[in-house]
Amino acid sequence: MSRARTQARRRPGAAPADPGGPRPLHLSPPAMALVVVGGCCGAAAREAVEQALPSPAGGFPVATFVINLAGAAVLGVLIEALVRVGDDSGWRRQVRLGAGTGFCGAFTTYSTFAVEATQLGRAGDVGTAVAYVVATVAGGLLMAAAGVWLAAAGVTRRPARAVPVDPDLEEGPTR
Repeated sequence: MSRARTQARRRPGAAPADPGGPRPLHLSPPAMALVVVGGCCGAAAREAVEQALPSPAGGFPVATFVINLAGAAVLGVLIEALVRVGDDSGWRRQVRLGAGTGFCGAFTTYSTFAVEATQLGRAGDVGTAVAYVVATVAGGLLMAAAGVWLAAAGVTRRPARAVPVDPDLEEGPTR
């Protein structure tokens, strides 16, 4: 790609990318692989729930509703627990990418939710469509908050690392 085209795609005022610097996470093959593997597992889990909870034609889409609420709760627990045990690096980043972005991203399905709500409305069942939208959005927020609360109750924050004390100084460094 020519230098002019690269500069044209850069945001105005943004510093030029350091060609020798680290690759952005979204372009990292290992990070992408974690998301893909997690996504495959999440999509398979979603299909299993869809098969286990079939919705009647034109009826309330129970499976998608359960999937989205469960996914919101899992994501709330996951992200809160990861934040409480340390920064977003190493194994915590890998878990976030594989389980959060990959699994939960493929497991939850807001596109299907939107299609189902639209289909209910077009079929004349506006009340069910509105109830489905409100229950999914409000329920998702509540389930994510419940997941955060559960993780906060079950995972304690790691204490900050203590500054090493010089063994030659009995009381540590003076200020």
